[in-house]
Parts: sequence; C-alpha cells; structure tokens
Amino acid sequence: MSMNLNQVVQSALTESVLQHIAGRIGCAPESAKRVVSLCGPALIGAMMNKASSLEGARNLFASIMSPGTNALIAEELPHFAIQDDGFKTLVDAGANVDIAIASHDSINVLAERIAEYTGVAASATRTLIGVVGATLFGVLKRQFTQHNGNPDQLPTLLGHQLPVVRANLTDAFANALGLGSVGAFLAGVASRLKAVAAHLEHPATQEAAAFSQPPEAPAAIDSPVKENARKKKWWWVALAAALALLAVLIGRGCSTEKPEQDAAPQAKPDALSDSNSNAAAASDTSATASAVADQSSAPVALPGKDSTMSVAVDASGVPTLTATVNSEEEKHQLIDALAAKLGADKFHANITVDPDTKPATWISKLDGLLPVITLPGAKVRIAGDKIDLDGRAGDPKLGWMDKLKSFFGEGWTIAATDTTAAAKALAASDAQAAASCAASDAAKNLNLHPITFGFASNALPHAALDELAQSAKSLKECSTAGKPVKLQIGGYSDSSGNAASNLHLSKKRAQAVRSYLIQHGAPADTLTAEGFGDAHPIADNATREGRAANRRIEFKEMS
Repeated sequence: MSMNLNQVVQSALTESVLQHIAGRIGCAPESAKRVVSLCGPALIGAMMNKASSLEGARNLFASIMSPGTNALIAEELPHFAIQDDGFKTLVDAGANVDIAIASHDSINVLAERIAEYTGVAASATRTLIGVVGATLFGVLKRQFTQHNGNPDQLPTLLGHQLPVVRANLTDAFANALGLGSVGAFLAGVASRLKAVAAHLEHPATQEAAAFSQPPEAPAAIDSPVKENARKKKWWWVALAAALALLAVLIGRGCSTEKPEQDAAPQAKPDALSDSNSNAAAASDTSATASAVADQSSAPVALPGKDSTMSVAVDASGVPTLTATVNSEEEKHQLIDALAAKLGADKFHANITVDPDTKPATWISKLDGLLPVITLPGAKVRIAGDKIDLDGRAGDPKLGWMDKLKSFFGEGWTIAATDTTAAAKALAASDAQAAASCAASDAAKNLNLHPITFGFASNALPHAALDELAQSAKSLKECSTAGKPVKLQIGGYSDSSGNAASNLHLSKKRAQAVRSYLIQHGAPADTLTAEGFGDAHPIADNATREGRAANRRIEFKEMS
C-alpha cells in the first residue's frame, strides 16, 4: 500500500475550494495555495517523526481511525468550503488533528514561520494548516479502511513520503516542529520507521527484538543471577579445555603406524584450530580493509552538468523561474533570496535538485539580475557561466547586456538577442491593454455578467466567483500599468420588506463584492460600495423572476 500523500491532499484542495476558503479567511487564493504547498510536507514530516516510535505510531493510527476523522473529506471539501456550518466543522476537525500530529505550540510556531515566508496572516495560516491536517487524516483513514490497514502499515506508508519531504521541507519549518535540521532528521527517521513497522507486524522477529531491547545495564550493578551465569560459563569452558587436552594425549599414544609429525595435523587441538581460524579471519579482515582503502582512494566522480535557470516575466513584472541546482541548500537559498527581494507571492518557481549538477555560482549574483528578471516581457536563460538575454531584456536600446557584463565581470559570457520586433509587439499589446483599462469599458464588461443574490442574502453566488476573480486580476494589471480603473459598485434589492432594511441589505451586497475583488488583487482605493435599496428596478417586482433579477449588482464609472 503506497501513495503520495502530499499529491493526494493537493488534489483534494482544488482551486475552487481554496478560493472559497481564502475568501473566508481574508487572503488571496494564490497565497492560500502557497501556504498549503508548504504546510503539507511539514505536517507529513511531523507525522513521520511521531510514527518513528512504537507508542507514537499506535497513537497516531488510533487518531486517524477514530470516529471523528472523516474518511470522505476529499469529496466533501467543496461543501465544507461553501457552507458556514461545514466550514466550522472543518476548522474544528483541523484543531483536533493538530494535537495528534504535534504539540499545540509547535504547530503555532510553524504557522508563524510560514506566515513570515508567504506574507499571509498567521491566523489565516493556522486555519489552513488545520484544513490540510484534517484532509491528511481523512485521506489516510479512507486508505486504511479500503485496504484493511493495520498499525504496522502506517510507518511504512509514511516512510514512502521521504522524497516529498526532502524536496519541500525547509530547516526553518523543521526547527519549528522540533525536528532539527532536515538533513539530520531524514537521515535517521527512515530506519526508525522501518524498525517500528517490523515490530508492529512481527513483535518476535530479531529486528523487532533489537529495536525494543533496553540498554544493557552496567557491569557494576549486575544481579546475583548474572554472576552465577558467568561462573557456570567459565566452568564449562574449563571442562572443554580439559577434554581437548586429553584427546591430544590419547592421539599421541595411539599413533604407531605414522611418524608424530604426520599425525599432528590430523589431531589438532580445538584451541589450535581456533587459533588458525582467528588468523585466517584476521587475514580476511585485513584484505577487506585493504579493499575498502583502495575503494576510498578511487577518484570521486565530479558533477558534470551545469546548473541552469530560465526566467520568463509576464506583463505585470511577475517572473516564472525554472531551475536545476546541485542541492537542497541551494534550492532554499534561491527561494529565500527571491522571497526577500521580491516578496513570497511575487514570483513563481519550479526548482529541481540534481546532485550531478555543478554548484550554481549565479545565485550569489541575484542582486544584479533582479532588475532584469522583473522587467515585463523579459526572458533570461542561465547555464553555468553563460547568460542569454531575450525578449525585452535583449532589446539593445535598454542596454542590459552591457550592464550585466559590467556587473558580472570576467569569466562570464553574456549575449543578447535583438528583439526589436518583439518589443514593438509587446508595446502594441500594452497599448491594447491600456485601452481596455478605460473605466467605462471595464464597467460595461463587468455588467455583461450579472451578479444576483438569493432572497434576504448578501452571500456571493458561487457562479459569479470565477468571473469576479478574473476581473480583479484585470483591475490589478491596469493599476500596475498606471491606468487605475475607478468603479462604483452599486447594490440593489427587490421591493419586499421595508425600505430601510432593503437599503441596508443592498449596501452589504455591494460591500461583499468589493471585499472579494480586493482579496483577489484589485486596489482598494479604486472601488467604492453603495447601496440603493429597491430603487431603479430592472424587472417587475410582482413576479418571482423579476424580484430575483432586481437583487443585483451594477458597476459604474466613478467620476
């Protein structure tokens, strides 16, 4: 029974689910996704640590299989994310899971570290950690239930997660959970998990016995029983020696047909045989040691491939990086440097670790590269000590090739592709984007997708969320391009009820839309929310369909 736990959890927490959860906890869906990608491997690492002892493995398995764990959580997450009661149930389940995985304080420290790394509020990060933990437990319970799982299968399954944890867990997160450095933790946890699994499956096996054997007591406090056992042992040794000597004497007395020297080899005392065996063993040991010495003195193969990084920058200046580096340390160094310089949510990275890759010396040169890898429309390719500039980075008018040559100095080869035509195309694209940033056009486009509410409700309709998220992205891009779009968000109601209540409800509807747009990146200072009650109906309030159409949002250009 094997599965990639992190992958299963990521699949369960779909973009739609994270969008709803992010709206509830007050962060952008992209940021929520980033938190989930970081806390999943961290919680799996904590579970590995827990299951590396007999008591911990038994308790963890019992918690997973407890009645409070929802084995169908992966299928029910969309429901939990939408419904108020469902979301509360999900958060409560996450809080209960925390205690089973690690201490309350450790989880809180982990939340703080991830919050610092991603820029998401610690409280929101804490909630997301609980959601991931509850999902982990639900997925495991279903797996064990379907395959008649036993406690011994838990440490084995967790041991299979080693590559995922090694690739994604940082020292900062590991230290927060009390695991120490990632390298030291992973070096020892695999063997402990294997020993626990062996003991739980076959408690009488030699491996399990060795695992559970208590440390040998010091000789100074040996019991009388052990003392008597030693005396009996030496008595038997003395008797064996006497019998061996007697056998030698008898052999010599009875040898009449062959010379003494011929008989001796056939009547070797056991002690002499043992001596020769020991000598042979010593010889074998020397030979083995020599072989090991010869092996250790053999030349070590050096990494043969260059470290690489490719960067493509979108129109808003957000870079997407694909890199291959030598070690986990280099991977974390690169991510940490980019996060410190750009912000954790201001870049996208896909970094692979390959030990056969040479050290990435260009990581130490990021300060000089940053202006280029945040230039809208730029493309940069690095392989070892060679740098190729393309897109807007290769435009000779911008002069980035000469600037980088001056910064990097001797030993680096820097080339640029003349992309004047590409730059013109991008300029045309920018002009087109700027034209679409006219407030009147933006309001018209938004109104093409009507947003209507349920009776007496200010909850955003599910069907409108994706379109609003895309609109928020467009508004953000316009603002980044220096063309902010200022809009009035007007909320309306039908004619049911009194005018004061309708006015209040309509404003809450407008505020709900404004808040959602801001959460997804739209600048807050460009949006206002107003309530107009049942004024200006667009349909007949005498019919059910007409009242539904009047419970709406309208966008207008703000003067």
